[in-house]
Amino acid sequence: MLGEELDNLAHLYEDAADWISGHTKGYQPDNQAEHVYLFKILHEYRVLHLQRAQELRNCDNTSIQRIEREYNRLATLFNVEVSGFERKRYENLSHEPNKAMNLNGYIGLMGKTFRERSQGARNFLEETTTAEDATLQIPAADYLITLDADSVLLPDYALRLIEIMEQPGNASVAVAQTPYSAFPDPASTLERIAGATTDIQYIIHQGFTGHSGTYWVGANALIRRKVLDDIAEQDIERGYPIQRFIQDRTVIEDTESSIDLIDRGWSLLNYPERLAYSATPPDFGSLLIQRRRWANGGLIILPKLLRYLARRNGGRSKLMEGFFRVHYLSSIAAVNIGLLVLLAIPFTDAIDSVWLPLTALPYFWLYRRDLLHLGYKGGDILRVYALNLLLIPVNLGGVIKSIQQAILKTKVPFVRTPKVDGRTAAPAFYILLEYLLVAHWLLGAGVDIFNDRWTHGLFAAANAALLFYAVYHFIGLRESREDLSIAYQQHRRQRVRPAAAATTLASEAKLQ
Repeated sequence: MLGEELDNLAHLYEDAADWISGHTKGYQPDNQAEHVYLFKILHEYRVLHLQRAQELRNCDNTSIQRIEREYNRLATLFNVEVSGFERKRYENLSHEPNKAMNLNGYIGLMGKTFRERSQGARNFLEETTTAEDATLQIPAADYLITLDADSVLLPDYALRLIEIMEQPGNASVAVAQTPYSAFPDPASTLERIAGATTDIQYIIHQGFTGHSGTYWVGANALIRRKVLDDIAEQDIERGYPIQRFIQDRTVIEDTESSIDLIDRGWSLLNYPERLAYSATPPDFGSLLIQRRRWANGGLIILPKLLRYLARRNGGRSKLMEGFFRVHYLSSIAAVNIGLLVLLAIPFTDAIDSVWLPLTALPYFWLYRRDLLHLGYKGGDILRVYALNLLLIPVNLGGVIKSIQQAILKTKVPFVRTPKVDGRTAAPAFYILLEYLLVAHWLLGAGVDIFNDRWTHGLFAAANAALLFYAVYHFIGLRESREDLSIAYQQHRRQRVRPAAAATTLASEAKLQ
């Protein structure tokens, strides 16, 4: 009897594998995300189902309980409920335009039941005491997964991370995550090199965990639900009470929440497996929006981190944690400003000055080694450096926004990375800055060589050449002309409208 049930289960798993084969046969992925979904998820599931069928047929000893579990497991694979929730439909929930309040709005409803009430054109959610009176019920959960819209998780993401969180020594782990990887084999050079810079972060974040310096990276994460109550704040918005579990002062809300968590004794963990993939912007216009957002907020959060470090006791471990955490928040500002200063101020050809740029060689050697380990080409180190030169104005734009926000005490709107067909136009201001930097560095190189400062002159000329390479290959000369032309036409239309309005008013005055 039990043998027949095992054989029946094996047939059902084979049917599940055949069902996947039937839906994927002849399917050609249109992009890298679909390629990952097809080969790393659907095909992987097919192989797992066939392996499960073989294991059941080879099983010599089993029980009724084991067979029941297998039937339940198989049934849950095809029993999935998908629902949606839009917080701005309800007047008494937060209407703040940022990702943090999307999370806060839903987290605050978890484990409760609500009744929808309409008052004119406005809708309200009112908590109920019994499920019978409810029109909306949000289930409770021990763990939450946060996920960006352009990210893909592998099938065993939750199982692996929950297993880690449930281990006896990890009761204080609040967030477990696997830093995302770029989708492989992108179509454009820019997408590939920008993906390389995020793939490198996968390695860097493992080092952060090794020194207790982990930051929550919001593209994907598994969060222990109860820890959010520890960092929750009560607030009033438009006259309605709201809960803020995740801070929304900056557009890098996950980074600030990391400080809140460690300040209350919780820790964060990077899991050393590639379980998540995320899209890389395919053109300079969309990459600019993403990287400018990433650069905005670190300096605002830095004082909170320094207060935490000042209160924390410890010796070498505190020093190492502080080094990595401060580096993470301040490096974008420091590195980009430092490189501009280095290129602007000539150094002499004395031996101590010559060694200054050479101190970066160990860094580039290690960076190149990591790129090779990740499957990139050795020559990509120069393309990564060229991309970083191209992003100097972008990163500094985000840093300036941080300073502006800190001074004015205002929130910067969350600007999503565009997901559109075709190319996203870049602001003319940034296009002009790229060309101005090329011209400035070339002019500086000429002045240095004319004054026999050969070391600094060659350094400036090399950077100018690499930046022009980045402009040519990552933006495009034709594309930059198009973006400048679009901006010029918009500027002309804006000037014409006030003039036309003044002419109309003058004509009306004469008629009167």
